[in-house]
Amino acid sequence: MRSVLSATLLAGIAVCATTFGAYGQGAAPAETKAKADSLEKLTGMQSTGTVEAPEIPQTGRRADALRRTLAKIKLPEGFRIDLYAIVPDARSIAVGPNAGVLFVGTRKTKVFTVTDRDKDRVADEVRAFAPGIDFKIPNGVCFSKDGVLTIVEQNRVLSFPAAEFFYESPDVAAGILVKQGELIPTSEESYNHTARVCRVGPDGKTYISLGQPYNVPPAAKRALYEKTGIGGIVRMDADGKNREVYATGIRNSVGMDFSPADKSLWFTDNQVDGMGDDTPPGELNRSVKAGETFGFPWFGGGAVRTVDYKDETPPKDAVLPQAELPPHAADLGMVFYTGKMFPASYRGGIFIAEHGSWNRTQPIGARVMYVPVDKDGKAGTPTPFAEGWLTGDGEYLGRPTDVALLLDGSLLVSDDTAGAIYRISYEAK
Repeated sequence: MRSVLSATLLAGIAVCATTFGAYGQGAAPAETKAKADSLEKLTGMQSTGTVEAPEIPQTGRRADALRRTLAKIKLPEGFRIDLYAIVPDARSIAVGPNAGVLFVGTRKTKVFTVTDRDKDRVADEVRAFAPGIDFKIPNGVCFSKDGVLTIVEQNRVLSFPAAEFFYESPDVAAGILVKQGELIPTSEESYNHTARVCRVGPDGKTYISLGQPYNVPPAAKRALYEKTGIGGIVRMDADGKNREVYATGIRNSVGMDFSPADKSLWFTDNQVDGMGDDTPPGELNRSVKAGETFGFPWFGGGAVRTVDYKDETPPKDAVLPQAELPPHAADLGMVFYTGKMFPASYRGGIFIAEHGSWNRTQPIGARVMYVPVDKDGKAGTPTPFAEGWLTGDGEYLGRPTDVALLLDGSLLVSDDTAGAIYRISYEAK
């Protein structure tokens, strides 16, 4: 039970003997050691003396420019989009279950908190979370129902019980679920496909996607990757124990969520590059049980075979996607719509953030897609829901990265290029 974990952490957790690397941007050894010492103190419920992080300005020329961009975004009738917060490098969003405070991961060295104190649906304060901790690519953020925040870095997993109640201080209750260097073998650390995402499942376990670093991995890596869950999804208990490989055959998933109808796990996956503008398709997948494989690297996306493995026989039980997404649009974060603000036709469907292509001769993406899901759990045709961040000249005005629901049922969209979070709301006329 996560409540037991929270109580244990709050009572004080003995930190493991771990050597922490110098992961800051040009951080000096003394500074790195100080941050390692800070994490050790936080796990023991001790003060670190860390100075409060400065606020990120929410007004001025940058905010005005972002609002001008949002005026160009096309939405279905009755919907509107507004600037919710300026958050540098904003990627994965976790919405606190108690007060709706946002915790926003990045692919750099910070996690940010976003607070709307007067509940006018515009952020009042944005600051770095736990500034004394030396984070490395803390992209993955997720909450349990009882308020435990999990942060998944490139190669470590940390836990923060009662994060919504501790976050305003530089000193926060912290625990180490997976030690530095033990989420994946350190030999497999890479600069590519390092952004982890996480979700807490209906079973109380934490699910973590582990992108593999290659466009298509060499055969010599397959056994190691299947054993460790690289190129797949792993899950573990709330305290980090009983880790197991949940799914394999996944190239690089940066978005997942559980169906509110049948509790199955759905996830996006990014297809193989270099096979042409229009092939292979991106994927929206559905997993109904542990042990399934989703076809990579034999398939590059959908049923399209990769050149590298064209002479091998794919696994007979490979699960094909529920829906094929536009080729090379870079579908990342996703969320089932469980709110009540939007029209009933959207409930139970999926919103997906398309980051936009990077190596297509004609750029595509940079929008929010909607995928209906019927009562039998089958996905319908993906269609654009919010678009306009990609101009007709191929310029990106922003790049949606993740989607999440505020407690009022509105939809949040992060944008790591513009460094912002937007809020999409609906008001019937």
